[in-house]
Amino acid sequence: MIFRQLLDSVSCTYTYLLAGRPGGEALIIDPVIEKVDRYLELLKELDLTLVKAIDTHVHADHITGIGALRDATHCVTVMGKESKVDMVSMRVDDGDKVEIENISLDVMYTPGHTDDSYCFAMKDQVFTGDTLLIRGTGRTDFQNGDPRAAYDSLFNKLLTLPDETLVYPGHDYKGDTVSTIGEEKAFNPRLQVASAEEYADIMDSLILPDPTKMDVAVPANLAIGFSGNALDIQEHTIPTDRAIERVGNSETLFIDLREESERVRDGIIPGSVHMPYQHLRQNIEPGGLLAAIAANPDQEFLLYCAYGERSALAYSEMHEAGLVNTCHLAGGIDAWIKAGGPVEHPTERTAQG
Repeated sequence: MIFRQLLDSVSCTYTYLLAGRPGGEALIIDPVIEKVDRYLELLKELDLTLVKAIDTHVHADHITGIGALRDATHCVTVMGKESKVDMVSMRVDDGDKVEIENISLDVMYTPGHTDDSYCFAMKDQVFTGDTLLIRGTGRTDFQNGDPRAAYDSLFNKLLTLPDETLVYPGHDYKGDTVSTIGEEKAFNPRLQVASAEEYADIMDSLILPDPTKMDVAVPANLAIGFSGNALDIQEHTIPTDRAIERVGNSETLFIDLREESERVRDGIIPGSVHMPYQHLRQNIEPGGLLAAIAANPDQEFLLYCAYGERSALAYSEMHEAGLVNTCHLAGGIDAWIKAGGPVEHPTERTAQG
């Protein structure tokens, strides 16, 4: 496995780059916008393809790099379902998995620092964002933070992991890079409490200044969505009412770009073909499935995903490949369900087909 822990010295933020093998797929956790060029350089040096960019929560001390990385690499952006971010490709929930080639992260909802905080565990390590730090814990006094929720996340989730689990936090201000669950149980002063009330008393007594970039970072991090006009897709974005009219039309092929777990959880548009976004490029190149289907000039492709981000990116790629009879669904399956569009609920086995 390829593992890199990268530091932004201004915000003391740790960013993590993971890949299963040289030349394979990669994901990145909590990237910082000022370091995006370095991340792209490192990906090139290691011959890696970035397929997912994760933020553990809406950050207040730096501007996220996931939007810039999406624009540069067409990777999938990932955040928790509670996030108020305007546009993100994939929203995850407690118990889900985030997967790339040879790597699977278990998703843990850990509110407290903020109400949208998540951690991600893999085998013998856990990426704790701002929930659990080395000999500390994340503050709970802004962005709907809650010390009692933080106590529950810490003691009933993170600290139930095996003691030998390596802890990789989102920040460190003293130069430490890694700890373990066992070490934090024994030596973290904020964890030497007997109850949620005692923990809340400690956190409520802290008098901390707001992060210096908070007034800039939070609004910027809530508005990472791209502009449809920037991708030149406005006129090929189909509202749900017009898309619903196309169900059952033999000349319209609905393409579902989501991952299997999303299809099982949220349902599918009847008659749609499953083609995960990360597999799109090989299918639109000469000899690919969609390239072959596009030989019929009357065939229309209608792309959809969870919220409209992946489908907009996919439209751009298909248009560049010459598959011009393509459009995408505004707002994805989320908008479709809200509009009352028909939905089927496959089992996990049928969703794989």
